[in-house]
Amino acid sequence: MGTVTVAFVRALASAAGLKLTADGQLLDGGKAVRRVEAARGRLSDKDYFDIIDWVSGQYPDRAGLAFAYAEAVDVDNLGALGLAMKTAPTLRGSLERAVRYFRLLTDTVAYQLDESVTPYRFRLLQPAGLHPALNLRNECALAGFCRVFRQFVGPELQFEFVSFRHSAPGEVERYEAYFGCPVRFEADENAIALQPPVLDLPTRLGDPAVSRFLTDHLDAELGALSSEATIERVLAEHLAEALSDGIPRAGSVARAVGMSERTLYRRLSEAGLSYQDVLENTQKSLAETLLSEDRFSIAEVAFLTGFAEQSSFNRAFKRWAGQTPGAFRKGVHPA
Repeated sequence: MGTVTVAFVRALASAAGLKLTADGQLLDGGKAVRRVEAARGRLSDKDYFDIIDWVSGQYPDRAGLAFAYAEAVDVDNLGALGLAMKTAPTLRGSLERAVRYFRLLTDTVAYQLDESVTPYRFRLLQPAGLHPALNLRNECALAGFCRVFRQFVGPELQFEFVSFRHSAPGEVERYEAYFGCPVRFEADENAIALQPPVLDLPTRLGDPAVSRFLTDHLDAELGALSSEATIERVLAEHLAEALSDGIPRAGSVARAVGMSERTLYRRLSEAGLSYQDVLENTQKSLAETLLSEDRFSIAEVAFLTGFAEQSSFNRAFKRWAGQTPGAFRKGVHPA
């Protein structure tokens, strides 16, 4: 089970006109309306998504909630990572720190800076999973990043476009007015697109010495976190992104996650798992996520989950879920 820092819940509460107390009470005008169960400043991913879903039900303006969340996010409340991003000498440095260290704040999402395409992409990579609040979470996240990037560089920072994989929940013009650029829905990725020269812009509070000190601290935290991460989660995160290129061999996956194939099998054995177990669990979870989105045909879902033929995917999914992919999709989107 993933976890999320409570700082994101506090920002969401503030966006909705609520207050999160130190003992986990959500207050509306001084009256407790919900409790947040957090331990050591973190809560489970399910609890976090349930809270997003609940808050959105109380706040009818979906786009307004995402924008208010972005305005409520304070990087100073994100610990060493927020300060490291703010003091990075250039915008590229800020993005690179977000990509490398964001899992210290939550493992429900990861980020990628792709400089192999033009314009460059700062992508939100969503691990396999299914929850009705994910689309709103993604809007909040990218809106928040766009705002803090402008804080770091200045209001003159321009984005080429912003894209979301889900359908537009309201007027696209409102999103474009907030982001200051075209916004594409039903796209292939959740991403912020930036022209290459933008990444070399200096940040207002850039301080190389302070930033190096903070990244050393973050490296130590990341090392401790990696040693505690379950092998199943490490593999699932990699497989969810790799399956569209076919099913990878265990040896290539081991190298990608920084261990030998022998160590991979040993850690799986210690956890009572096999490589095939993790592979199939990831394929099932990813398939359920993709089937929940109408824009993917079943044949496309088969390909994206590593199957060369739809018939093979159909048989595997029925074995995993007890129903065909078509029946699962109808259950998610009844006519």
